[in-house]
Amino acid sequence: MKVLLINGSPHKEGCTNRALCEVAKELNNNDVETEIVWIGTGAVHGCIACGGCAKTGKCVFDDGVNEISEKMAECDGLVVGTPVYYASPNGALLAILDRLFGICPDLAHKPAAAVASARRGGTTASLDVINKYFTIRQMPVVASTYWNMVHGSKPEDVEKDAEGLQTMRNIGKNMAWLIKCIKVGEDNGITAPTADSGERTNFIR
Repeated sequence: MKVLLINGSPHKEGCTNRALCEVAKELNNNDVETEIVWIGTGAVHGCIACGGCAKTGKCVFDDGVNEISEKMAECDGLVVGTPVYYASPNGALLAILDRLFGICPDLAHKPAAAVASARRGGTTASLDVINKYFTIRQMPVVASTYWNMVHGSKPEDVEKDAEGLQTMRNIGKNMAWLIKCIKVGEDNGITAPTADSGERTNFIR
């Protein structure tokens, strides 16, 4: 069992990473392997709706998104972490997620969680944006004992956010439990439902 954690901050070892490390530590304590992937600071292309991925299963832009997609497909769960910029997630991260969720197969029924880091406000709005990626792909959203956020301007500040770190640990515990429950179900013949498809209703005709 393995969970992929995406660090969507331009700061590799900043506040977002500190929060993800706390989640990862608790997952590891519950016998779940983890990998944290950093999106980096390089140029990231937004989706241009070219349809190329529908033909090849890969994005036409080579900036790391295809590699992350391969890692996501092999994992049993996903955690996406973001800093808050203007009350919303990092724009580079959103550009990556727009493309990832278009090309990555087999995401349905894999538990997922969003984590936000901010000096002060905008965290719940940011969490709402990321959670929408999960729900459109039938991914169970993992909850905690408070909204999935930490506060601070630097990792040392996050260390003082006792409740925030507690919230991160509880995400790890809940995600590990849910992944194990899904595995037990599969081992006993309880398979995930197959979604209906084919209907597309246009609002303008």
